[in-house]
Amino acid sequence: MEKQSLTITRCRVTADGQTKPSGSHSDIFEATLNPASYQHSLSISYSKEADANAQAVNRKPLGQTAVESRFAAINAEKVAFDLVLDGTGVVRKDGKRVPDVKAEIEQLKNIVYRYVGDKHEPSVVKLAWGELNTFYGRMESMAVEYTLFRPNGLPLRAKVKLRFVSFMTQVEASLRANRSSPDLSHLVEVRDGDTLPWLCQLIYNDSSRYIEVARANKLTNFRALVPGTRLRFPPLK
Repeated sequence: MEKQSLTITRCRVTADGQTKPSGSHSDIFEATLNPASYQHSLSISYSKEADANAQAVNRKPLGQTAVESRFAAINAEKVAFDLVLDGTGVVRKDGKRVPDVKAEIEQLKNIVYRYVGDKHEPSVVKLAWGELNTFYGRMESMAVEYTLFRPNGLPLRAKVKLRFVSFMTQVEASLRANRSSPDLSHLVEVRDGDTLPWLCQLIYNDSSRYIEVARANKLTNFRALVPGTRLRFPPLK
């Protein structure tokens, strides 16, 4: 089985509220060594008050031994993993070149940490690794621990702890709010092997709608869908 490396790609948010990966090779960080573990956290917030009146006066109703947990919100998803960067020559990135740990850390920081000049905020990034679901988010924290050095002080090995929090524009959030109705818009990320007629069959139960979807997404070649691309499937008319 061919090895698939974890990649971190800088993204841009388009004027119509869609998140799309950058097309520049310099905006893609590819891990030489994949993480030993990958944590994807989901959580929900609840209100602990028994009812609205009790919440207003900040007390429990008399005689009640337990309170009802009331749904408050779905929290942002989080992803966490550690990367090991090795420049000793034991592991080579492409079979030939020995990775430069200092340069790799600078590239990683440039993608996940540096501010975008005109936006005054860090970039949204896309995390992708094999069959794991693609994750769009922003870096929450990054900690670098250098564990091996050359005699001149340059790092030969480092462990990077990365934490990301999910990101979604308001447009994308509204499109994903209800996936079950063909009368509402849907936002779908293309995967390997997907075709536009098949996706239309899946969403609309009508593969012939592919021309409308291609037009809505301004696709010039609907037969060559690019994995990772997000397509909008508008409501039926």
